[in-house]
Amino acid sequence: MSRLLIVSNRLPVSITKRGRNLSFQPSVGGLATGLSSFCGSHDSLWFGWPGISKDTLLEKQRLQITQSLKEQSCYPVFLSAKEVRNYYQGFCNKTIWPLFHYFPFYTVYEDRYWQAYKRVNKDFCQAVLRKAKSGDFIWIHDYQLMLLPALLREKLPDAKIGFFLHIPFPSFELFRFLPWREQILRGLLGADLIGFHTYDYVRHFLSSAARIIGVEHSMGLVAVDNRILKVDAFPMGIDYEKYSTAAEDLKVSRNLNIIRKKVGDRKIIISIDRLDYTKGIIQRIEAFDLFLSQNPQYKEKVTLILLAVPSRTGVEHYIALRQRLESLVGRINGEHGTIGWVPIWYLYRFVPFERLAALYNIADVALVTPLRDGMNLIAKEFIATKKNGKGVLILSEMAGAVSELGEAVVVNAQNKAAITEAIKKALEMPLEEQIERNRLMQARLSRYNVTRWAHDFTETLTDVKKIQHKLSVRYLNKSLKEQVIRKFKKSSKRLFLLDYDGTLVGFAGRPKQAGPDAGLLKLLRAISSDRKNEVVIISGRDRTTLETWIGELDVSLVAEHGAWIKERDKEWRVIEPLRDDWKQIIRPIIELYTDRTPGSFLEEKDFSLVWHFRRADPELAYARTQELRDAILSLTANLGVGVFEGSKILEVKNTGVGKGRIAKQWLEKRKNSFILAAGDDYTDEDLFSVLPEKAFSIKIGYGISKARFSLGSVYELRLLLEKLVK
Repeated sequence: MSRLLIVSNRLPVSITKRGRNLSFQPSVGGLATGLSSFCGSHDSLWFGWPGISKDTLLEKQRLQITQSLKEQSCYPVFLSAKEVRNYYQGFCNKTIWPLFHYFPFYTVYEDRYWQAYKRVNKDFCQAVLRKAKSGDFIWIHDYQLMLLPALLREKLPDAKIGFFLHIPFPSFELFRFLPWREQILRGLLGADLIGFHTYDYVRHFLSSAARIIGVEHSMGLVAVDNRILKVDAFPMGIDYEKYSTAAEDLKVSRNLNIIRKKVGDRKIIISIDRLDYTKGIIQRIEAFDLFLSQNPQYKEKVTLILLAVPSRTGVEHYIALRQRLESLVGRINGEHGTIGWVPIWYLYRFVPFERLAALYNIADVALVTPLRDGMNLIAKEFIATKKNGKGVLILSEMAGAVSELGEAVVVNAQNKAAITEAIKKALEMPLEEQIERNRLMQARLSRYNVTRWAHDFTETLTDVKKIQHKLSVRYLNKSLKEQVIRKFKKSSKRLFLLDYDGTLVGFAGRPKQAGPDAGLLKLLRAISSDRKNEVVIISGRDRTTLETWIGELDVSLVAEHGAWIKERDKEWRVIEPLRDDWKQIIRPIIELYTDRTPGSFLEEKDFSLVWHFRRADPELAYARTQELRDAILSLTANLGVGVFEGSKILEVKNTGVGKGRIAKQWLEKRKNSFILAAGDDYTDEDLFSVLPEKAFSIKIGYGISKARFSLGSVYELRLLLEKLVK
């Protein structure tokens, strides 16, 4: 495998300064811990902030840090105290974190935070560019670096770039609150592969991309900036073996014995989290208070060990949360405690692995009830440590891990009564049931561990690059364009078969808004003025519109995909007698769906009906399209008409009509001509299929096509046509 370049906000090594001395320690966090084993088996470099402000360092110390980290294949991105304040504490933790976790009222929108975020992402870009080589895998992690994929893509257009978001991606309704939403989306779309923990987050991202910047997708594949990229779900795993064998470690055993000696025979419930308002800690402690009130028989028989790891200690919401939590714990212990029994053991600190593993191992119940969480590895770690199968996991339905841990006792984290009932159920669950539930989850977690997760992501990234390569082979690059120009110059007869919408002009919200601009009219006039050239515009438009827009040009026109023909210097004629009586049956159905789908409308032509939904809500339009198509198909079996899906349209027309059939008339007359055909949707595939092998057929956009070549946009096709004219 190629070198792996991991880019994250923090390095797996953190540095602190005491006087003149520098101290290096492993970083705390799921990403650093999770990827450490995977990186050890690969030639990898890691880029990130080392956790110390560059303002406090002398130049000599910075060089010392850089050299020491290089020996561990780590490369620091130094940040000033102001950058940390505005970029990390500001934009990352006061803007993105609360908004993406569904706390819009905590979200702060400050331009200075956004400017700092942009600057730091550029700093990370420069750090990576200094070390990146051709063929490297660049894997960018998390919400602090969402602009980085596009920044790297601009400098390294052929690079293999993956991005993984470790927090939730919010629904469109929340994401659109963000003033810089378009820049964030375009930053992420610079990657070849974008990964999320769950398909819900994938769906939210694709929905936002479609609604905000008009990016379309099919089966998770997105075409943007002349590239195909993939968006998919990869639920992050854990180092399963490390946790499943933890009890065999002597340090873990010693900690386990210390805890058991202090707690005695009481049942133990654990709550382990970073101190964060997204984790639902207050709600679960209030639920435990309610449990003790409603179940006095459990007093002195159960202890809740509450471990809150300090987090973002300088942010006001976290300061307030700590104060509220400690006040609540004090009140509950005062109300329910007795001499010799404290209901809640409260610890506000980081604990090492051996203490953490001991808590997991000894606990009868784990309360993991975040209000919103990207994944939550604590739930997985707890289950992994239960080698004997004993123990019950109570898990919030809003944690990403719930999709893999369905055998847990699943609760609504906002419902204190439900959590109270879940605690009672967990404490009273038969041992056989505990073991059965845990064995199923353990088997799943052992199969899809963190190494498998990382392998899946990097292998998928490789597959995406293969898809891109196949498409790039077809892409009409500079040398192929020169070949087209040479053949054009040598030919005495030339035939242009051109679609209109999506090929010569971009799409508009309403069909009538897509008229030709002055530049296009000038271009078509220049091509058609050469008597060696014959230009045929084969469109789905009605004949009246085509006549109005480009009827004055010396070109042939085909309307309604081939139902109507107007050859140069001749009148419009129908290709053959066609029925239109079926429209009175189909029209009322489409009108009904138009009324039910805001933003959609019906366009009626002589021999077809077209339902447009470009301006409708994408998800609603998708559902309505399936329903409408099925409804029409059931009525058209014996009418000689078909239902066809195009770009944001559903069209009903006579089945004998098609661009390929009509194009044959010109192909027969223009044998041995230079032929250039271009189109962008399903109707043009019929045209491409009848062209001779040597014809230059061009699909506008990306995807499977019968065309020999592809171009990324209307703009690129126009540039090619302009070169031919010159």
